[in-house]
Amino acid sequence: MLLQKKRWESMAKGLVLGALFTSFLLLLYSYAVPPLHTGLASTRTSEGAAPCSPAPSEPEPVTSANGSARGCQPRRDIVFMKTHKTASSTLLNILFRFGQKHGLKFAFPNGRNDFDYPAFFARSLVQDYRPGACFNIICNHMRFHYDEVRGLVPPNATFITVLRDPARLFESSFHYFGSVVPFTWKLSGQDKLAEFLQDPDRYYDPHGYNAHYLRNLLFFDLGYDSDLDPSSPQVQEHILEVERRFHLVLLQEYFDESLVLLKDLLCWELEDVLYFKLNARRASAVPRLSGELYRRATAWNELDARLYRHFNASFWRKVEAFGRERMAREVAALRRANERMRRICIDGGDAVDATAIQDAAMQPWQPLGAKSILGYNLKKSIGRRHAQLCRRMLTPEIQYLTDLGVNLWVTKLWKVIRDFLQW
Repeated sequence: MLLQKKRWESMAKGLVLGALFTSFLLLLYSYAVPPLHTGLASTRTSEGAAPCSPAPSEPEPVTSANGSARGCQPRRDIVFMKTHKTASSTLLNILFRFGQKHGLKFAFPNGRNDFDYPAFFARSLVQDYRPGACFNIICNHMRFHYDEVRGLVPPNATFITVLRDPARLFESSFHYFGSVVPFTWKLSGQDKLAEFLQDPDRYYDPHGYNAHYLRNLLFFDLGYDSDLDPSSPQVQEHILEVERRFHLVLLQEYFDESLVLLKDLLCWELEDVLYFKLNARRASAVPRLSGELYRRATAWNELDARLYRHFNASFWRKVEAFGRERMAREVAALRRANERMRRICIDGGDAVDATAIQDAAMQPWQPLGAKSILGYNLKKSIGRRHAQLCRRMLTPEIQYLTDLGVNLWVTKLWKVIRDFLQW
C-alpha cells in the first residue's frame, strides 16, 4: 500500500509539472510567434522618417568580373526577399559568404532566424537598429514590406527574390509545414495531400493558424493578400509592382541559369556563386504530384501561378538578352566548379540523412515530427586553400547565423524544447 501511495504521488507530481511546463511553453510561444493578421499600420516604426544614411566611401576600383568587355564594380548592397521552399536557403548561404568575405553589414533579426514572420517586416525588428542606420544586406525570412525595407539600404541597392512552380512549392510546403497547420489535422487518409486537393475548400480556413503556408505562399511572402479573388485587378497590379521593385526574379527550376544572371547583375566572380544544395529533402520524402493533382494544386494556388507565369516569361527574355550560347558556357563553367568543390569538400561526395551527419555543427533544422532534411559531412583532410570555403559552403543557416553573431535565443530555446520532447 505504501509503495502504491508513493507511485500515485509521483504520478501526481508529474502531472502538475507537466501542466506547468505546458503553460510555460504556451506563454513562450505566444511571445515568440507574432499574430498573423498584423496590419501594415501597426508595423510602421516611429523612425519611419529616418531613412538609411550611408556614410561616404572611397570609390572601389573598377573590375571586369564576369568577363564582360565593360568594366563594372561589384554590387554590395542587396535585399534578398527570401521566399519559402524555393532553394532560398542555398542562395542565403551565397549571400552570407559574400558579406562575410567583404566585411559587409547585415540587417539581422533579433532572437530568431526570421523577422517575426508571418507579421509584416518592420525596421524595429532588426538587431541593434538605430534611426538612420544603413545596411548592406538583408536576407532573412520576412513578410515583405517595401517601405520599411527600402529605408534600411542605400538608394542603389539591388532587390532580388526567387520563385518556384506553385504546384511543386505547395507540395513541399504541405509536407514541411502541414503538421503546424491545425486544419490539416482533420485529414485522416494516408495521403493527406491528395485528400486535401480533392476538396480543399472543405478543409481550408483562411483565418486558421498558419493557413498562409497552404495557399499562394509566394503572394503572401511578398506582402500581398493571398486570398484575393483571382479576377480582381489588384492581382495584376501586384505582379507589376513586384516587377518594378525587383531587379531580378530568380527561378528555382533554373537555379544555375539564375545564378549566372545574378553574377552578371552584381558583377561578381564565379567563386562568389558556387553552392551546394542546402535544406533539401531526401528522395523518399518527396512524393511527386500526379498530372491531376498537379493541375489541382496549380488551380488552388492561382495567384502564385499567375505570378510565376509572368516572371517565367520575363526570365527567358533576360536569358535571350544575355545570350543563349553565353549562358550555356557560363552554366557549364558553374557546374564544373561546383563539381570540383564537391570532390574537395564533401565526405562521400553526396548529402546524407540527418542520422548520418557526424558533426553537430552541420545538422540542418528539421521539420516537426520528421528528420527528412539532408545534410553533409565535411572531409577530415582539406587543404588550407579550401578549408574555410568548404566549411562555409556546407554550414546550415542556423549555425551560420550564430557564426555571424546573431542573437538566436528564441530559436535555440525552441530547439532545446524540441530535442527534449523528441519532436
